[in-house]
Amino acid sequence: MPQLTPSNPRPSRAHRHHWRRDLVELAALFTAVAAADLVADVVVHGPEGPVLLAASAVALLATAGFHTWWARRHSHAPPGPAPADGAGEPGPATLWRLRTTVRDTPGSLGAVCMALADAGVDILTLQTHPLADGTVDEFLLRAPGSVPALALSQVVGAAGGRDTWTERADAHDLVDTPTRMLTLATRTALDAAELPLALRQLFGRCTIRSVPAAKDGTPAPEESLTETVMTLRDPSGGTITVERAYLPFTPTEFARARALVELDSRLGVRMPASKDVLTLPEGNEITIRRAGPEDLPAARAMHDRCSPATLAQRYHGPVPDADRYLKHLLSPRFGRTLAVETASGRLVALAHLLWDGDENEVALLVEDDWQRRGIGAQLLRTLVGHAVEAGRGSVYAVTQANNTGMVATMRDLGLPLDYQVEDGTLVITATLAPSGVPSPPKVTSRN
Repeated sequence: MPQLTPSNPRPSRAHRHHWRRDLVELAALFTAVAAADLVADVVVHGPEGPVLLAASAVALLATAGFHTWWARRHSHAPPGPAPADGAGEPGPATLWRLRTTVRDTPGSLGAVCMALADAGVDILTLQTHPLADGTVDEFLLRAPGSVPALALSQVVGAAGGRDTWTERADAHDLVDTPTRMLTLATRTALDAAELPLALRQLFGRCTIRSVPAAKDGTPAPEESLTETVMTLRDPSGGTITVERAYLPFTPTEFARARALVELDSRLGVRMPASKDVLTLPEGNEITIRRAGPEDLPAARAMHDRCSPATLAQRYHGPVPDADRYLKHLLSPRFGRTLAVETASGRLVALAHLLWDGDENEVALLVEDDWQRRGIGAQLLRTLVGHAVEAGRGSVYAVTQANNTGMVATMRDLGLPLDYQVEDGTLVITATLAPSGVPSPPKVTSRN
């Protein structure tokens, strides 16, 4: 395991070095005085006085020149033994997020910072989370690439840190916490569907679940915080639970989450007003926009125009029960929904990107008379783009094994696909690329 080498020499070592150098210079001074006295006696009393005097001057000049050359060569050399071959060459730096708990006493944080500095680790940002029995300090560090996470934990532990946790960071973590909170608050204010995503970006890897309000009027559970689970009151009714098993939450993080939920509650239901216009192969134009609870009557009317086979392929259950899913699907709390309207304003298709814990489901419903015109493919590409924007790594679709249209639409994405079939139900999972899926060219945006 690589050892951490202090970047600065110890003060005691520096003092010993200066003491030895002063002793050598003092001895050299006495030697020079004795030599000068001997030369003076020879010059005064000897027959070759002028010759010896000239030779002494030359020797003194040569000695002075040698001393100057030696001093310039060694004045910037570090004290102590020279490093081994390649040991002094700086390697590529690595960003780390480190969290540790220290005692709530003066100097505890300073001891950790000094230990990291002595180890050559650069502290980029620091946050403190007060607790009842200590303080949680969260660092963003830049360390030499050869230093592993275990070595960082050992350095911090030796300085008094406990329950230390480390994780690789990236350039996105360089944003300071106030700026990050303002960015997340802005996204939440513009779109009600952003609240679960904002909580995920705030807390890193975590599982977020929205539980709707009980139909029998049972009150929702009170807000609470345990070590790894926080329960928040959903403004639309029900609760939001956030679970992070690998790292306990702090009261500061709980307060930040409550602030985002309070902002969402005060602003009410909202969504971006932008619309996309798609030109179909036959020349007709349709509008793709975000859908919400206000579209419930139009969605039910579209259900009435759909055939039982189309509804069965979409909802995988009894056709008469299809309407009862719409209220959940149109709620921005559970994901994003797209609606397709004709020029006359009739709703003819719905597409859903649902936040299913750590996974993400995509689902399509296109009215029978508007199928096989490229609408489903365009909707699916748009949903995948939303998933990539939200930082999701995959999406899945659940359909019947004989639904060749949905299979072809997923294959047209050009993404790696995984197929699982069980009891006639087909689950297709697409692994997303960071750049998403390009949209067909005949789409123009109208805000």
